[in-house]
Amino acid sequence: MKEFLEKQVQRINNKAFIETDPVQFLHRYERLQDIEIVSFCVATIAWGRREMILHSAERMLAKMGESPYEYVMCEGYEMLGEANVHRTFFEPDLAYMLRGFHKILSENESIESFLKKRHAKDAWQITEVIQAAMQQANGGKTNARNLFSLNFEKSALKRLNLALRWLVRRDGIVDLGVWKLLKSSELYIPLDVHVANISRKLGILQRKQNDRRAVEELTAALRGFCPEDPVKYDFALFGIDIGEQKIFG
Repeated sequence: MKEFLEKQVQRINNKAFIETDPVQFLHRYERLQDIEIVSFCVATIAWGRREMILHSAERMLAKMGESPYEYVMCEGYEMLGEANVHRTFFEPDLAYMLRGFHKILSENESIESFLKKRHAKDAWQITEVIQAAMQQANGGKTNARNLFSLNFEKSALKRLNLALRWLVRRDGIVDLGVWKLLKSSELYIPLDVHVANISRKLGILQRKQNDRRAVEELTAALRGFCPEDPVKYDFALFGIDIGEQKIFG
C-alpha cells in the first residue's frame, strides 16, 4: 500500500499541479501576512468544481488589490456589498472573516504569532481561538459560512486542514511551509468526499461518516506509512481516479 501511494504522490505532486490548483494563489505572494490571508480566504471557497473555485478565487482576490494584508489593515472590506463570492459565500461573509483578521493582525505580527500565544496546535484548536476573535471583532455575531466552523468539535474541517497543509508543509514543490507553528508530522488529512471514498476503497478508512473521527482514523493510518509527513498522501488520495488514470473508475 505504501509503495502504491508513494507512486501516486510522485504522479500528482509536481509543478504542473500548481497551475490547476487553488494553491497557485499563494505562490503569487512573498509577505507572510499576505500568504496567511490568501490561504484562509481561498481555502474557505475550496469546494465544488475546481474551475469554479479558481474563477471565484481570482475575482475575490482582485477586490483586495496587490496586497490582501494592506487591504485588511486599511479596512477595505468595509466597502464590500452583498455580491456573491462563491456559491453560498457572499461579500458580507468575506467581510466578517477579514474583520476578524484585522483585529488579529492589529494586535499581533502575524496570524501564526497570534496562534502561538494561544498554544493552538491543530485545526480544531485553531478554529476555536480564531472564531472567538472573529466574533469579538464583529460585535459578538456568529457566522457559519466561513472557514472557521461554529460546529467545529466534530467537524472534519477539511478546508482548514487544507490551508494548514499549504502553510505548514514544505516540499519545495507545491506546499509553501511558511509556518513553524506545527510540524508536518502533526498535520491532519483534508478529508473531502472523494478522499474519504477512495480511502475506504483502499481499506485504510473504516468509519462511514466524514467527520473528525474519520480524519483522525485516516491520518493515523497514513502516519503508519510516513510518520514525518502523513498528509503528503493527500496528493495520492485526491489524485486517484482524477484525470486520465483510473484505478477504481
